[in-house]
Amino acid sequence: MKLAIDAMGGDNAPKSVVEGVMKAISAFSDLEVTLIGHEEKIKEYLSDSTRISIIHTEEMIESTDEPVRAVRRKKNASMVLMANEVKEGRADGCISAGNTGALMTAGLFIIGRIEGIERPALSPTLPTLDGNGFLFLDVGANVDAKPEHLLQYAIMGSIYVEKVRGIKNPRIGLLNVGTEDKKGNDLTKQTFTLLKDTTLNFVGNVESRDLMEGVADVVVTDGFTGNIALKSIEGTALSVFSMLKTTLMSNLKSKIAAGILKPEFKMIKQQMDYSEYGGAALFGLKAPVIKAHGSSDANAIYNAIRQTREMVSNHVAETIHNSIEGSKESQSVELS
Repeated sequence: MKLAIDAMGGDNAPKSVVEGVMKAISAFSDLEVTLIGHEEKIKEYLSDSTRISIIHTEEMIESTDEPVRAVRRKKNASMVLMANEVKEGRADGCISAGNTGALMTAGLFIIGRIEGIERPALSPTLPTLDGNGFLFLDVGANVDAKPEHLLQYAIMGSIYVEKVRGIKNPRIGLLNVGTEDKKGNDLTKQTFTLLKDTTLNFVGNVESRDLMEGVADVVVTDGFTGNIALKSIEGTALSVFSMLKTTLMSNLKSKIAAGILKPEFKMIKQQMDYSEYGGAALFGLKAPVIKAHGSSDANAIYNAIRQTREMVSNHVAETIHNSIEGSKESQSVELS
C-alpha cells in the first residue's frame, strides 16, 4: 500500500509530517509513503528513509491562497502533485494538513467524485465522554445541502464507521433543534423522512448539547451548521482548559493540587483530542483523502496515516460506490 502525503502542509511542516511518517512506517510493514515537497527541507528531519520516497517541489499552496485559483494555477504545488499521485494510480490515498479549501478542490477536480455522489462531505471523528467518539458530517465541504445529500452522508458515514471503526449497525442521528420527529426546518424534516425509510439504524433527531454524550455513532447535518457546531465545540474545549489552567496556577495550594492531578488531566486532554481518531475524511471521492488539522504534531500525522491505511484496507471508497449504486437500482425498481 502506498500513500501520498503533502509534506509542506500545516503549521509544523515539514518536521511534524516527516516525523509522523517515520513513526507510521515503523508501525506498518505494508506501508510505503511518497512525500511531496522541498527535498532539502524534508531530509533535515528524515533520519530513516525506509520505504519513503520524495517528489521534490518548491511550490506550495499557502493558507491565504484562494483554493480554486491556487489549484488551477499552482500545477507544481505539493498538494496538487499529491492528488495527481492518487489520480495516476501511484498512490492509494493522500493526506494533507494544508489549506482545507484547496484540498477539497484538488480532491474534486483531480481525484474526482464517486459516481452517484452529489456532494462530498468533510467528516472528522469527534470525542465523546465514553471514549467511543462519533463521526460528524458535513463540517464545511458544502454550506448548502439538500435532503438527498444528507441521506448520502448518512450512508457514507455508516459504511466508514462500520468498516474502519468496527461498530456494527452504527446509530445515525440527524442534528436538529429538538429531538421530536416534527422539529426543524424544511431540510431536516425532509431528511428525517428519507432516513426513516432506509434500512440504516436511524435513531432520530439529536441536539447539539448531547453530541458529546454519545447519542449517535454518526451525526449528519449541512456544512454550514456542522462547521458552526464543530468550531463551537473546539472553542469551548479550549476555553475550559484555559480557565482550568489559569485557576490551577493562581496560588501555591492549587499548583500543588495540579501537580498531583497532572496524570489525570493529561488523560482527560488526550481523551478529548480528536486528532487521536485521525483527520477529517473527505467522503465521496474515488480514493481516501484525509485533511489533518493545520496544527498537527507528529502523533496527529501518524493517526491520519493509520486512518487512511484502514480506509484503503477496508475498501471504503469501493463500498460507498457499490452502496450508492445499489440504492439507485432499488429506487429505479420502485419507480417502475
